Amino acid sequence: MSWRSDRIWIELIAGSRKTSNFCWAFILFLGLLGFLLVGTSSYLGRNFLSLFPSQQIIFFPQGIVMSFYGITGLFISFYLWCTILWNVGSGYDRFDIKEGIVCIFRWRFPGKNRRILLRFLMKDIQSIRIEVKEGHGFIPLTRTDENLTLREIEQKAAELAYFLRVPIEVF
Repeated sequence: MSWRSDRIWIELIAGSRKTSNFCWAFILFLGLLGFLLVGTSSYLGRNFLSLFPSQQIIFFPQGIVMSFYGITGLFISFYLWCTILWNVGSGYDRFDIKEGIVCIFRWRFPGKNRRILLRFLMKDIQSIRIEVKEGHGFIPLTRTDENLTLREIEQKAAELAYFLRVPIEVF
């Protein structure tokens, strides 16, 4: 999503609050619950799940492995839910012609450097560069998971280059 006027262009960047991340975190949570229930039922000798009688799963080694997978899934699920809660990777790109400043802002994980704010002058921008492969030393303006076609990337680059009054380089 973006907002644009004659002097300012703000491009909002979606972070980790995406439908796919919600789905993966939920599926992982359900899976870890299943593993933990099977491991716990094999340890206690009770049937918590009617699909797997506890007599068929011996605690050592299968129950321990199932419990380990469940606990590992718990940590991974917790990590995914935290990234969704904190919306890691979200932010904006702001191009301000009036002030001549470009601001790139992103949220990171909580801590001392949670906010990333890059500011530089527009006169330092020499061109808009389009690379099909991954480049080093450049600031990408599109995320790799946006799934934009080459035509859409070219269109976005052309609009930005026109707005900033700089040429386009294609590599």
